[in-house]
Amino acid sequence: MRIAIVSGSDEGPTKLNAFDNALTKAGIGDVNLIKVSSMLAGNAEIKELPKLKAGAMVNCVLSEVTSDNPGDEITAVVAVAIGDKLGCVVETSGINRPSDEITEKAEKMVRYMMDKRGVDIKELIVECSTAKVKSIASAVSSVVYLNDDIVEE
Repeated sequence: MRIAIVSGSDEGPTKLNAFDNALTKAGIGDVNLIKVSSMLAGNAEIKELPKLKAGAMVNCVLSEVTSDNPGDEITAVVAVAIGDKLGCVVETSGINRPSDEITEKAEKMVRYMMDKRGVDIKELIVECSTAKVKSIASAVSSVVYLNDDIVEE
């Protein structure tokens, strides 16, 4: 199994446009995202996000937060833990909470999931996207499940 971990944030004239712009900044704005639950195959490989086919149906775990309150600090986080037998992903977000608090929460949750399953963690990655809202902003972090059908050649 191959995955990519991406994040981005941006402003827009509407909440939807801000979200779309954040997805585009993360490199996943031109595809159809299918939210999946948070399990990975054992020994998942983390890769750079390749160029994806426009309109492709792409499985992902997605954390997103959007605000239209100027001055808000928004944060979207994914935490990925990979073991020999399997891996887990956690997504969480927050508004006006310290980003380190949100990332620590995500890390604790993913460690718990692995511990509950009796799987030792070989690799742990936490990806965070934070933005200060000027007008309307969105932040996203995502784990994208890669396969040959969605990658542009």
